Order: sequence, then structure tokens, then C-alpha cells
Amino acid sequence: MLLSQLLLGLSAAASANAANSWIVPGAAWMSTSNTKIDAHGGMVLKRGDTFYWVGQSASHNEQPYMYTSTNLLDWAPASNPQNSIQYMWRPKLAKPNGSFWIYGQVDRNVQALKSSTIANGYAISGSKVTLPPSSYTYSDTGMFMDDDETWYLLTSADHNNVQINRINSDGTIGSRVNYLAKGAYEAPGLFKVDGTYYLIVSGKTGWRSNPNQMFYATSLSGSWSGPYGIAPDAEKTYNSQNTFELTIKGSKKTTYIYMGDSWDSKGGPDSNYVWLPMTVDSKNKKVTLEYHAQWKIDVDTGEVSYPSKKRRYEAEHAEISGKAVARDCDHCLSKRGVHNIDPSSEVTFRNVAGLGGRQWVQFHYRVADKFAGEAHVFVNDEPAVNISSLNHRAGCHDVVPIELNLREGAVNTITFGTSGSTEAGIVLDGIEVVED
Repeated sequence: MLLSQLLLGLSAAASANAANSWIVPGAAWMSTSNTKIDAHGGMVLKRGDTFYWVGQSASHNEQPYMYTSTNLLDWAPASNPQNSIQYMWRPKLAKPNGSFWIYGQVDRNVQALKSSTIANGYAISGSKVTLPPSSYTYSDTGMFMDDDETWYLLTSADHNNVQINRINSDGTIGSRVNYLAKGAYEAPGLFKVDGTYYLIVSGKTGWRSNPNQMFYATSLSGSWSGPYGIAPDAEKTYNSQNTFELTIKGSKKTTYIYMGDSWDSKGGPDSNYVWLPMTVDSKNKKVTLEYHAQWKIDVDTGEVSYPSKKRRYEAEHAEISGKAVARDCDHCLSKRGVHNIDPSSEVTFRNVAGLGGRQWVQFHYRVADKFAGEAHVFVNDEPAVNISSLNHRAGCHDVVPIELNLREGAVNTITFGTSGSTEAGIVLDGIEVVED
């Protein structure tokens, strides 16, 4: 089944379950219009009680697209496209004066769009410009506002400098205030904690993910220390590339959010997102991504929470067919799991309880070689769909949530199967249906 067909089927779910209940790294993220959110390489800016997410639309020739939200979960499409301009990469928002500005990369130069309102009416402002001081062309764009509300444009120049330029009060790109020349980096993002500036960058590996790195400086014009990893190297930043760091100053705590893109092989419409809270150790100048398969934030208090109500179904108690067999499993919750799952095998969970409509189901399984096989799932009488088409974390993490269309009551049948080589080494622990 094509992803677009499955998403269309999910959109027919009951409206009571239409809202997004969790941020799910790697999963397809739907808007309030039941369309897949398409805003890559972007950022989020808060104005009043509303968050504005702008990014490039991979399905519309990289036009800047915008979405709005009050909770960072449910995103409504704004007046799109923001402008008829095409192939604007990594657009970022700023407000250096009475107008709103979008800055993005067009033909490896800076192009600005300007509007009197944040959500629509953007028009091209001036021609494309190269970056001072030496007329550099560049690839990726970042944005940062300091405590004094001065805005700065971050760019990864083609000569391997990541540099920071002040945005002048008239919206033009001003002088360079600092740069990083310690390797081939791109996708810069900057945030500030307790007087220290943390710069997160990605290596230059195209659409393939890599271990993103952090540098820090005690002043915006100071020298950079680093690099330091922000996640285990083997995770390759949880299959993502940095685009922006969002700070939520709540009434109870301040939470820092890493915004990353989980690209497909061509940076196309099948790309998803990886958003994760970050732990910042100010004393030791360390930034660490907190990986959670599902999470959300209270934008008023700044507190992060995770699913607390889940109904679990153990794989060894399911209906097992083919060469698959239940046996001991050290990493499984019950210390038992289903092994030897090959293309002739299926594991079928019957009488699964659902709330009716779209609902998150966590698949707990481990893959020895994610390139040797593919896991898929059947739900009731629907066709099979590859789990990786709904969540890019499939095969990369032991817990993979996907959103499925479940009937109300204990009447659902969920079947887990695989395709490809038996060398994939898939071991199924169980499934958990999230109920909150």
C-alpha cells in the first residue's frame, strides 16, 4: 500500500481522535487538515500564544510553507504558499523591525521575503545577495535571536566556514560577527543557556544522517570549543539532521527542543521529522538529546511527559505461524520473544482493544541488520504496509510507534510480518496500544 493511500485511510478516522496526542520522532506527522506536514529545514517562532513553523515544502518545489499551533502538537496550514518563489532552501523567520522576514537560500545566496503580518503576504525584498565579508556563497541557513532581540543569520558557507552575520534593523544582512572553521559542517543551529552559546551542526553527508556535533562559546564573538557529540555516534543523531533549536520558557521549567529532519534518500516528500528534548549541563558545557519514542510538552509549564496508559500484548502469546518460534530473549520485557521471523512467518495479535479511529501502537522489536529485511503490519482487513513508511525509526530503535486505524473495542487483529532476507534477525518482543 502506498503511504498516500494509507494516510488517506487514516484521515477517515473519527474526528474525536483527529488531534495529535504525541510528538513521535521519525513518524509521519499530520496537520489538522489531515495532510502530511511539509516544512523541512525550517524553524518555529512564537508570537503571543501561537507558534509559527516555517520550512521548505518538498512536494511544492521547495516553496516556503507555514503551519500554526498553540500546543506544538496540532499544526494548521497557514496561507500557503507564502510566496510564489521556488527552490528556497531552509527558510527561517525573523523580526528585526516592524515587519516579518523570511530568509532562505536561493541559488546559494540569501534571498529575503518581507511581510507586514507573520502568516501571509510575503513579497520578495531586494535581490539575492552574497554574504559579507568576502561574497561567500553558502548552502544551509540557521536563525538566532539574542537576549537583546538582535537577530543573527547562520550560514554554512561553501568554503566550509559556518558563519554568523548580524541582521540589520532594515532587514539587510550585516557584518560577520563570528565563524567556525573546524571542519566540513552544515545545518547550523544556535541557542543560549546561562550565558553560553551552543552551536549544533551536521556533517556534510548529503541526505544521509551523521553524528551531529556541538560547539560552544562564552560570547557570540568568542572562540568555539568542540566538537562534542549530542547523541551516541552509532545513532547518527537518531537518523536526523539539525535545523533549529527551540526554547520553551515555561512557568515551571525551561525546555530546549532539538528540531531535526529525517530525510528520505532524496530529501523528498517522504521525509519526516525528529524532535527531541535536550538536556543541557551548563557546568560541564554538555548538550545531550533525550530520546523518547513518544513525548509531548506542556507549552505553559515547560514540562515534558510520556505515555502512561498502554495496553500490552506479548508476542509469545500471539498466534505464530511459519518458521517463527517463541523462546528466551534477554532484552525482551517478559524475557521471551518471537525469533526466526522470516518471509514465511507471521505473528498475529487477536482481540486487540482499540478506542476507535487513529491510535498509536508501539511495536517492540529488534533488528540485527535493518538493511536485510523489512517489517510490515496488517490491521484488520486493510492491506499490508511497511512500518518504515510510517516511521523512519523502524529497524533503528527497539520501540517504533506508528499510528493505525483501530476499531472500538477488543475486536482488532494486528499481524506482524517481514520481507527480505532471514539474515535481518528480527526478534519481536510485543506491541503496546497507547491509550492516552
